[in-house]
Amino acid sequence: MTAGTSREAAAPVRSGTDDPSQSGRARTVNVELPFRDRKVAGERLADAVAAWLATVPSTAGRAGLTEVAPAGDVLVLGIPRGGVVVAAEVARALPARLDILVAHKIGAPEDPEFAIGAVTADGTVLVAPWAARETGLAPDSIQVLAEREIRLAREREGRLRAGRPPLSVAGSIAILVDDGLATGSTVHAAVLAARALGAARVVVAAPVASREAVALLEPVADAVVVVLVPARFHAVGQWYASFDQVSDDVVRSLLAADAGP
Repeated sequence: MTAGTSREAAAPVRSGTDDPSQSGRARTVNVELPFRDRKVAGERLADAVAAWLATVPSTAGRAGLTEVAPAGDVLVLGIPRGGVVVAAEVARALPARLDILVAHKIGAPEDPEFAIGAVTADGTVLVAPWAARETGLAPDSIQVLAEREIRLAREREGRLRAGRPPLSVAGSIAILVDDGLATGSTVHAAVLAARALGAARVVVAAPVASREAVALLEPVADAVVVVLVPARFHAVGQWYASFDQVSDDVVRSLLAADAGP
């Protein structure tokens, strides 16, 4: 199920967002593009996520989770680093707890920006079925690359948590948030990791995504909630007026603020 998705022919000044519910009704939201920054994008995404949650029947059979479920039933997991800034706004608006799920892409040796798979800090590995054919790498060589990225992901998670233990994902609606989805491969691995951790439902959410990323993630997630799916997608940063790199310190401060005193 894809909720809150808008497909535009080109980068518009304003875009309508269709939010199909189980009754077939649609909701329109006006969005200024490009997003001013990740904070504003997170605010717009929070509206779309809340709308999706309101369509999900609760275990008590009442209207929607946002009306009946305690905050502990919904957990927002930001994909470091930029996704955590967006996720913080989603968590604040719902409201829900905020945590991170660290995922790294596996880059091809000759072109590290070319993703042939992805891993998460818990050891989940996802390799594209065409990876060996396209790169000429043997499976053992790809495994070495994956193990390296797992190690780096675990090191990053340690730096970002700074001793803060992870929140329990078991039984929750886990909302995986990134600042944008280009290929979707990294978040695909994060979906598998969240399921392995016991999430009752896994939702992928982002302010903007390519059509290819949505098509990849729809079969593996319970929902894909995206504000904008442009017809022509070159890079996540093109949809932001400000797309500065996010520091580890910013991520740590957002996690600390969510934890409270």
